[in-house]
Amino acid sequence: MIPVSDEPLLRAEKLTMRFGGLVALDALDIEVRPREILGLLGPNGSGKTTFFNVVTGLYAASSGTITFEGRNISGLSPQAVYQAGITRTFQRSRLSLSLSVFDNVAVGNSRMLDHGIIHNLFCRKALLAEYERTVEQVRTLLATFNAALAGKLFHSAAGLSMIDRRRVEICRALISEPRLLLLDEPSAGMTHDETAELMDDIMHVREKLAPFSVVIIEHEMNVIQRTTERCVVLNYGKKIAEGSYAEITVNADVRAAYLGQE
Repeated sequence: MIPVSDEPLLRAEKLTMRFGGLVALDALDIEVRPREILGLLGPNGSGKTTFFNVVTGLYAASSGTITFEGRNISGLSPQAVYQAGITRTFQRSRLSLSLSVFDNVAVGNSRMLDHGIIHNLFCRKALLAEYERTVEQVRTLLATFNAALAGKLFHSAAGLSMIDRRRVEICRALISEPRLLLLDEPSAGMTHDETAELMDDIMHVREKLAPFSVVIIEHEMNVIQRTTERCVVLNYGKKIAEGSYAEITVNADVRAAYLGQE
């Protein structure tokens, strides 16, 4: 077994995000441990996706710090955060449906590819070898999720089912071998059976690939129960509970946030 460091992989301290008079994140402290699956829960508008957007550089935090593998990544661009080893998916599909499955996955591998103009113009054999390696890498990753999907490598993404579109998006996030994967409601638009199948796929892929951590935003509580080791619950941008799924489901503050308080 690979030893797990006691140091957090990701640490957010006093993270605050204001949009005018609206405080979307309020002095939030969150840690993500190496190789864990952390569930990020809360009612709509509680700040979950805002947290993802701040971590990945889409928003610049109003205050607070984010460290990843001991490095301060606060205020970095999305490209720099990606280069550091953090990738994500979005609640709404971000596939380019006019492109092939291969193109949609390979575009997530820019960190590993040589984009130099001189290389691409004059080292054609090396460029072809790189392309062939990428094809095999994408095919292998898709097959790890679903063998049938790997057979659709050069098919248009527009013809895929919703679950296969989600698989492709997750493969695009994983192709660059990140240390942290952020999943924003991966079950959106799918049936309960498809959701269960996709979660099984993700758990299987984690066993096959190099160790990485996952933070998952999800409203399907059966998904959270099955997959997470620990949960953090937000409400109005604040952390109101932290613990195992069993612990947070009996927490009075969590029940009040979801169900209202008499």
